[in-house]
Amino acid sequence: MKCLVTGGAGYVGSHVVISLLDAGHEVAVIDNLSTGHLAALPDNIRFFHIDLLDIQAINEIVSGEKWDVVLHFAALSLVGESMSNPFYYLRQNYVTALNLIETCANNGIKRFVFSSTAALFGGKERVSLIPDNAQIEPNSPYGESKFLIERALVWADQICGMRSASLRYFNAAGADPQGRLGEDHTPETHLIPLTIDTALGLRPKLKLFGNDYPTRDGTCIRDYIHVTDLADAHIRVIKQLDHRSVTYNLGNGLGFTNLEVLQSVERISGLKLPWEWAPRRQGDPAVLVADSSHMRRETGWAPRYQTIDVIVETALKWRQDNPDGYKIVPNHYDHRTMGKFVNI
Repeated sequence: MKCLVTGGAGYVGSHVVISLLDAGHEVAVIDNLSTGHLAALPDNIRFFHIDLLDIQAINEIVSGEKWDVVLHFAALSLVGESMSNPFYYLRQNYVTALNLIETCANNGIKRFVFSSTAALFGGKERVSLIPDNAQIEPNSPYGESKFLIERALVWADQICGMRSASLRYFNAAGADPQGRLGEDHTPETHLIPLTIDTALGLRPKLKLFGNDYPTRDGTCIRDYIHVTDLADAHIRVIKQLDHRSVTYNLGNGLGFTNLEVLQSVERISGLKLPWEWAPRRQGDPAVLVADSSHMRRETGWAPRYQTIDVIVETALKWRQDNPDGYKIVPNHYDHRTMGKFVNI
């Protein structure tokens, strides 16, 4: 297939890019490098340094060639930041996606894969796995922006015949098992890399928020899905789009507590890390775990990296090998190339 990937220099996007290449597909990447890393892209890949707010540039790329599928990862993704800057998040995520969706529909693209989120399901307390048809109730502008995009894709299918897959994944974690890629955010907000950095002495004392939740050890339970398993799901779902649009929740189906993550990092690294309890954060539900049975039944997909120790092991190895991350700060990239194809 000939695949166009937006946000392909980001964490999940870059892992999907190398998985597509490993499977023998042709890939081109669009990214504005606001949060992504040029160093996360393979050598000699076709890379377009553009912003999705530039609809003319998008149209030139989409209309210029015949694409078999477009995969959309580019987005702002910090829930807390979206609460501080709600309209910026809504505008940035929705308008950029709408520009891309409209351009794809107008140019006869028939398959579109969208990186959605478990943030659609809000902060409601749940005692069971969350299925695809659970009630949508975003509790942040970030979650709301993703839901608006899902709805736009529904109309793109009904009116324009562009079939789409909305993949609502939970906590992406880990790193490429071959050590080619890892997780490097600025700022970093995810528990596993924060815990690893604390163990390696790259950050000060870690804080665990809340120890009085109704869980097995009093800390929050989250569903961590290995980023390589996520990439596999994105590739598998493309075949579904030959027939219809689909929506799937993606996770391990296994929940791990915050304290279990900390203990796993200590166990795998052999290091003791400094940490302390902190009060609950407002809006943190006790349990968020995906029911991915629909995806498993229809595509044959199943996570290969299921235990928290295996997930942590891949993340730890990449961080030990790359203590400075990708070593390329996005703002250091030559923005005079914005809007152009860049041969890297």
